[in-house]
Amino acid sequence: MAEPAAAEPERVQLAAEIAHWRHAADALADLDTIASPAAWAGLEEYLRMRVRDRLAAAVADLSLEAAQCAAALTRGDDSGAVRRRVLALRRRYLQVETILDFYGDAVGSRTNPALAAVLRGLDVIAGDSLDVILGRLGIAAPPAVVYLDKGLGAAILRADVRLWDRTSPSPVAAIKLTRHNLSYPTAILHECGHQVGHLTGWNAELADALAAALAPRSRELAEAWRGWSSELAADVHAFAQAGWAPVPALANVVDGDTTAVYTAVPGDPHPFPWIRVIVNAALCRSWFGAGPWDGLAEAWARRHPPERAPAEIAGLARLSVDALDDIVRVCTRRPMAAFGGQPLSALADPARRSPATLDELARRAGPSLLTSQYLARREPLTVLAWLAIRPLTDPVNGAAHRRAVLAWLARLSPEAPARAA
Repeated sequence: MAEPAAAEPERVQLAAEIAHWRHAADALADLDTIASPAAWAGLEEYLRMRVRDRLAAAVADLSLEAAQCAAALTRGDDSGAVRRRVLALRRRYLQVETILDFYGDAVGSRTNPALAAVLRGLDVIAGDSLDVILGRLGIAAPPAVVYLDKGLGAAILRADVRLWDRTSPSPVAAIKLTRHNLSYPTAILHECGHQVGHLTGWNAELADALAAALAPRSRELAEAWRGWSSELAADVHAFAQAGWAPVPALANVVDGDTTAVYTAVPGDPHPFPWIRVIVNAALCRSWFGAGPWDGLAEAWARRHPPERAPAEIAGLARLSVDALDDIVRVCTRRPMAAFGGQPLSALADPARRSPATLDELARRAGPSLLTSQYLARREPLTVLAWLAIRPLTDPVNGAAHRRAVLAWLARLSPEAPARAA
């Protein structure tokens, strides 16, 4: 049945609105407007095509939806139904725009050629970190793109997670590294741990294993660590791949006043900062014996005395400290179905990243440690771990050590990605 003549102005308005959103959707197809061609060129070709193809597909779907709205109006569909489709189109446009804006910002950080070279090196490091575990389990490691942004902590948008439009999966593991940690980039290994934990099922298995191991001590303790298991898994992943190196960077990021260090937010998957640092130090002590991690843990205990914690948090802290051996054992030495019935340490042996092992590699390699393409391909995580810790072990020459990290990263070849050993 034809609509009354009074509805004609509504259809004219709908036609104008559809034309507006259709034009806006089509304009998104020019991906060089979200990041310059120079920035896109800062990505290795395979990554560039993978990201651009996925973004182009999201825009094409949006343009198709706009065309379908126009067709519905042309064939005389009910104005109310068309209006609802236009509102849905508008929401979808904003979602797709958010996706493009995110990747535009990520890729846009590569406009500067020197920074682009460092970030390509970090792409290699991230890909290698993912492959250490996933490759040995026969799971394809997703490609990774590292980008630079503000703030204190790193982050990851996991590969294949549904994006803001809830239909487009992320084409890569997009890893945010903060500017202040560009020359100390071990947080990347933590973020890769989130991807590994998700793809292997380790997160859920570790949650259950921690709860079972800690329940005899305290039900509250068991449930707390069940809730913190995914962040703990990522910390342990970084530890297994770089040893002591990630711990000072973690402590630097999570530090604050004592109130903040003893704050546990309900539902937050992060352990409160004090116990997180203490557990990371315990990982080092369990695998490497005495070392600088003990000094860090002591400094934290003096800086943030446990007696100043709220009663409930202080209780969890005491129970967790008593259970450190159990927590470390479950995380690193307990066989896991996620790892083919092996413990994590069978796939990524922390002993290979001990300070003594790192120093021995550096001694044997000499100056070639920073120039050898063989070492860059075979031992990239080991070299990174050694380089990252130099500013702490030799702070007088810290600036030179930081420059060495960036120069080494810039020389990693995207055409020959690193192979984990």
